[in-house]
Amino acid sequence: MTPTQPTQKTMTIHHAGQQRYTAHNAAGQQIVIDMTPEHPLGVGPMDAVFAALAACSMSDVVEILRKRRTPAQKYRVELTGFRDGEHQPPRYYRYLMRHVVSGEGITREDVEKAAHLSHEKYCTVGASLNAEVDIEVVLKEG
Repeated sequence: MTPTQPTQKTMTIHHAGQQRYTAHNAAGQQIVIDMTPEHPLGVGPMDAVFAALAACSMSDVVEILRKRRTPAQKYRVELTGFRDGEHQPPRYYRYLMRHVVSGEGITREDVEKAAHLSHEKYCTVGASLNAEVDIEVVLKEG
């Protein structure tokens, strides 16, 4: 088995005033992260992480079910995070992800197997949350 080369992804985040930030990926797509207390225009940072985790897992499950020729007709995830008050900053130490899926021919076992495959093998967001990640800070004149 040949090792894969590391890949790199970039995103630029701009301060848009108060506690509002716009993040743009290399393709120009945007997400708004907003922690302003009154009239936020986007989600908070942890909500964005929640959404990314759920969407990553759901994408895997949708693809696995499609390949089994039992596509999901209705699908949602209900995600609950449990936060640890002992560490600073407080971190989420556990996520409970409820997959609610329906479609012709889909069994509970099919969804369970697909969800486990996502969490154990495919979901890069989950793997990233579960990893020790090095963060390098570089200051630049702007």
